[in-house]
Amino acid sequence: MEARCAKFYEFGNPQNVIKVEHTSIQKPLSGEVLVRMTTRPINPSDLLPIRGAYSHRIPLPAIPGYEGVGIVEEVGPFGSKDLIGKRVLPLRGEGTWQEYVRTSAELAIVIPDSIEDHVAAQLYINPLTAWLICTESLALKPDDVLVVNACGSAIGRIFTQLSKILGFKLIAVTRNDTYTAELLKLGADLVIDTSRTALTDAVMEWTSGRGANAAIDSVGGNAGSELAFCVQPTGILLTIGLLSGQSVNWAKISKATKVHVQMFHLRHWNQRASVQTWHETFDRLLGFIADHSLKLMLPHSHYDLRDVQEAITVAETSSSNRGKVFLSS
Repeated sequence: MEARCAKFYEFGNPQNVIKVEHTSIQKPLSGEVLVRMTTRPINPSDLLPIRGAYSHRIPLPAIPGYEGVGIVEEVGPFGSKDLIGKRVLPLRGEGTWQEYVRTSAELAIVIPDSIEDHVAAQLYINPLTAWLICTESLALKPDDVLVVNACGSAIGRIFTQLSKILGFKLIAVTRNDTYTAELLKLGADLVIDTSRTALTDAVMEWTSGRGANAAIDSVGGNAGSELAFCVQPTGILLTIGLLSGQSVNWAKISKATKVHVQMFHLRHWNQRASVQTWHETFDRLLGFIADHSLKLMLPHSHYDLRDVQEAITVAETSSSNRGKVFLSS
């Protein structure tokens, strides 16, 4: 059997290097399942590897896509047939931007019928990252203060909702007032629009001069550097992205502020998490979705896999920040 996949043979601009082609579908091996994909989001974290951000550990050719949901069509030899027909997240296996994905049966996350495809498809990268940062990397306690920049982003909204779930205080940093009302409704204690307000002064005033316990930088450049000066000495600044494309001399910033600068990599947690921990963590996130304490991005638009270049173009426009672009089958 043959099916479509999106594939790149060299690193570069995704619109230029991604090709849609047909590939032979391999039968699942023992311990594997074959999943027919139905919905996959387009995330910045999907596009960065295509551009070559992690070229040292991505063999070519490669199929992009870290997230998505699909239906189990087949199980490997001696596998339980109970999974056939179930909707699952086929994670930590092959790239999801293809019609069929083989993945580990024991790592497949079964999705309840009550959760829509577009929600399930977003459950991995951003929610898992945000949850692990808040509960493990930063171990935030009730009334700790966390500052998050680019807070109008998908993951920024999740940090904001987790502040209400876990009880810490969140200062949301944005570049304009577009998302102020929404972020306050989601749980932010303060929203700072840096086009109107000096960031450090506002944080210090709100914290009575103490500074925040921790900060999360998704931007880098001047925005990331300035964020470090909002954190109290011996506090933590966690860097998780580089939206500005401008790197930061974190050693210099750390020395000047006495703030501990760290990086978070989801793959490191994946490598050490047991199968039981993997499932327990997703069960927790699914519980938040079920009781509506955690809401993910609504769809902006859906595109067929064959139209992946057009979908990427839309996903990278600023207007799509109000919703996710999906590759759907």
